[in-house]
Amino acid sequence: MNSLWSEIAVGRAVKLGAAVRGFLAVAVVAVAGCATVGGEPPEAIVKERAQARWDLMVKGDFKAAYGYLSPGSRAVLSESSYVGSLKKGFWKSARVDSVTCRSAEACDVSATIEYDYMGHQITTPLRESWIRDEGQWWYVKQ
Repeated sequence: MNSLWSEIAVGRAVKLGAAVRGFLAVAVVAVAGCATVGGEPPEAIVKERAQARWDLMVKGDFKAAYGYLSPGSRAVLSESSYVGSLKKGFWKSARVDSVTCRSAEACDVSATIEYDYMGHQITTPLRESWIRDEGQWWYVKQ
């Protein structure tokens, strides 16, 4: 009788081990999938969104650019305040150079912007923070 119970216990352990391995395999795939949205790596998505926001800034479409601000940024800064704080024609060009993600939820954007200051064209590097919230990437206004 003891050997029968041993065989049953071993059989359950083998089945449990297979179930755990199966669960872990699914979990690994699910976590890996979190790093991408729609098959694209987060760096590519953030780069595209950051460039789109900068294109709007250069055009002077600040209301549309406001839509790229994180929900937290929009909670403390109204659209009218944001738009009123910016000057049309100030930015002449902007190029997103690179994106480095610190985690699955936070990335740093390196860009080069060109703007007019007292009649001089100034080109300068710029660094921005972007976060993922509710499945979308957003610019964090600082």
